[in-house]
Amino acid sequence: MPKFTSHFIAAVSMLSIALSANAGFTVTYENAGVLNTTATFDYTGVETFDSRTKGINQTFTTDFGTSSDPIKITGTYKNVQIMEFDQYGGAGNSGNYAVALRTGASYDLELSAEGNDGAVPITYFGYWLSALDAGNQVDFYRGDDLLFTFDPTTVINAIGSCSGATNLYCGKPETNPIQNPSEQYVFVNFYDDSGVGFDRIHFYETNAANGGYESDNHTVGYYKEKGGNPIEVPEPASLLLVGLALLGMSGVRRYSSK
Repeated sequence: MPKFTSHFIAAVSMLSIALSANAGFTVTYENAGVLNTTATFDYTGVETFDSRTKGINQTFTTDFGTSSDPIKITGTYKNVQIMEFDQYGGAGNSGNYAVALRTGASYDLELSAEGNDGAVPITYFGYWLSALDAGNQVDFYRGDDLLFTFDPTTVINAIGSCSGATNLYCGKPETNPIQNPSEQYVFVNFYDDSGVGFDRIHFYETNAANGGYESDNHTVGYYKEKGGNPIEVPEPASLLLVGLALLGMSGVRRYSSK
């Protein structure tokens, strides 16, 4: 295959992924010290991990407390580590929390919801994101299709750093003295604006300094009204510019390879 053609196809492929992976989601964050979402729902449930077995590579199924509700939500966690509360995690400074510990660690949450009339979509996920670091990555899928990918850099920019002036998001809430004051603690909401929903979430840690991806109070459902403070995430239009740059680079590479 000619080099230009292969570079062009690769660039188009990257553009397609970029566009599809960031369209149709809204992200917000709650006020400092808030441990749960302020959104409202047609149906919802929460997993607190407090009844889960502690240890690495835990796989279990949860109903998020919806077993007696008209809509039952089912989630299967695969290869998640469960830890007892400490300075890095555990909402309310008690119970357990979920973590992908160390660089390269990851786990998945597979989701479905069922009512009297059959399957219904899940359009919301939220969690208390604790001991925040820039390697805390999360992807949302429908089947094999990547719908949205997010890293916490925009959250960190929105709530501020933990150096210098006092920041109410820095340090674990409800501890005295405040524990781990050098990292942020914040509840983050993800809304799928398409209404079609997602069925898998992939959590992974990419911090080269061997960070941990700690979170708690995993909340899922079909949202009615959004809550929290909005965060700007990359829009398809801005990603189009990235894609065009990639296409341009493919042309440059063609001529430089002569």
